[in-house]
Amino acid sequence: MISIDLTGTALCLKYELQQLIKQSEGGSIVNISSVSGFRPQPNNPAYVAAKHGIIGLTKVAALENGVHQIRVNNVAPGAIDTPMLRGSLAETGQTAEEFAPMLSLLGRFAQPEEVAQASLWLASDMSSYVTGTTLHVDAGYTSR
Repeated sequence: MISIDLTGTALCLKYELQQLIKQSEGGSIVNISSVSGFRPQPNNPAYVAAKHGIIGLTKVAALENGVHQIRVNNVAPGAIDTPMLRGSLAETGQTAEEFAPMLSLLGRFAQPEEVAQASLWLASDMSSYVTGTTLHVDAGYTSR
């Protein structure tokens, strides 16, 4: 978990920054962590540590690279309606309708496209004055 989620993100960030600095035109990097980096779940320490680490990497990269006009932000998804989530629900015998309200103030899971739209906004010029922050795509889960 640490090797793939945290070290993998750190290495991607390292080489993305090197290339953007070399090009001298600024840019935008969007990392993906998780709501678990803000609201940990029990029995999942490596995942929580990795996602929390991505949040820290994002802040440091933004702090150190603003001088190069490079923005670095993070998206923290909550419960996303994926085959993996549906498989977990099936294993526990729960339905999406039963479980979603526990993870979402909107009472539903997000669609993958909703995370993509948040990421696209952060990558675009529409967010040109946003850096070093995390956009929670979690239907209010971390606000509880």
